[in-house]
Amino acid sequence: MYARSFCGTVYGINGMLVAVETDIANGLPQFDLVGLGGSAVKESRDRVRAALRNSGFEYPMQRITVNLAPADLRKEGSGFDLSIAMGILLASKQIPQRREAILLLGELALDGSLRPVSGVLPILLQAQAEGFTHVILPEQNAAEAKLAELTVLPAASLSAAVKYWSTTLEAPEGVEERSDDNSARQSLPDFSSVYGQTFVKRGLEVAAAGFHNVMLMGPPGSGKTMLATCLPSIMPKMNLDESYDVTKIYSIAGQLTDKRGLIQERPFRSPHHTVTTAALVGGGAHSPRPGECSLAHGGILFLDEMPEFSRHVLEALRQPLEAGVVTIARSRHVFTFPARFLLISSLNPCPCE
Repeated sequence: MYARSFCGTVYGINGMLVAVETDIANGLPQFDLVGLGGSAVKESRDRVRAALRNSGFEYPMQRITVNLAPADLRKEGSGFDLSIAMGILLASKQIPQRREAILLLGELALDGSLRPVSGVLPILLQAQAEGFTHVILPEQNAAEAKLAELTVLPAASLSAAVKYWSTTLEAPEGVEERSDDNSARQSLPDFSSVYGQTFVKRGLEVAAAGFHNVMLMGPPGSGKTMLATCLPSIMPKMNLDESYDVTKIYSIAGQLTDKRGLIQERPFRSPHHTVTTAALVGGGAHSPRPGECSLAHGGILFLDEMPEFSRHVLEALRQPLEAGVVTIARSRHVFTFPARFLLISSLNPCPCE
């Protein structure tokens, strides 16, 4: 008994679709998961088993083999749970086969409820490019998923996902197909609330218009941090392509709230001076993730008290400042993250002056 379902994962800043192949054969009860999955993927066997039983479905007491294709690329994350569970139900003929191209995303709790996952938007944009028409995913990811041209089917549990699959693949009433609303706007101060500092304000206006980097030097309490924080309010609005790029980055980093749609305001990032090089420019052991430079793409990266930052951290800013991208090389793959930002640094005058 063989079945195939489809899921997805993040590869760099782009999505990659994964075919989840399930085979159930006679033999001693065993669950084998192959296809170069990470720790979270391998642990899905226990979550899927408990979720199926607690949702009222039968867990086959046979030899179950699940393959994640392509098998030569490492997969990370817990978003494969729903696809694996549906594959077992398909292979055991507990639910019917469907001809529609359906994507399945979501992490399963032991009681069968669905938990949100990160990186949904780049995965769905890739699925849209490859001809998929429907996606079943957790309710908390619905606002993000509506940014893609797919029929979004939000489910609160495995039972709800099976109900979509077995009956009708139509979005419930009251669920809009698409939403570009940025309901989680940043609460940053406005530039008009700054009184005085005419010379500095004029310089920041020029910097905002031409996307020039700025260094602010002055004694403590002179308003350096406040001026930098107010700068996004006078920067030009992002176009649609920039908004999608920023939203994809925040989706991969898991920093989109459950009600946040397309990000339309320029980001403002202010890392602490103890930040590591990997946290600033991005990195990771197997699947690198974007750092503060990429999270500030299209917006502002503010380094408060710049002399306190490590020299190695500051040296790592050379490539993003010159090329607008961050390149992270591994033994088998090279990942490129966008990182075109406006750098603002502040520092106090030397005490000896």
